[in-house]
Amino acid sequence: MKHKKVPLRKCVACQEMKPKKTLIRVVRTPDSGIKFDPTGKASGRGAYICHTNECFQLARKNRSLERSLKTNIDEDVYASLQTQLGQ
Repeated sequence: MKHKKVPLRKCVACQEMKPKKTLIRVVRTPDSGIKFDPTGKASGRGAYICHTNECFQLARKNRSLERSLKTNIDEDVYASLQTQLGQ
């Protein structure tokens, strides 16, 4: 019996490879907005992050989301992302 290939993605904060479905995708939309993508199919440049507060705070501190999305992210956007993350 064949094993189905599980797509892996790297968390921008902790740099660990994890299954795509366990990570959260953050997207820079074509109109330069930053939002969560629960479907994983929104158009725009995406970055993946673990669903933990530690990884979110590490990504915020090291600005790894900004580097991955190639844009500056304001503090109010980080605050709204944190509330959407549920932490």
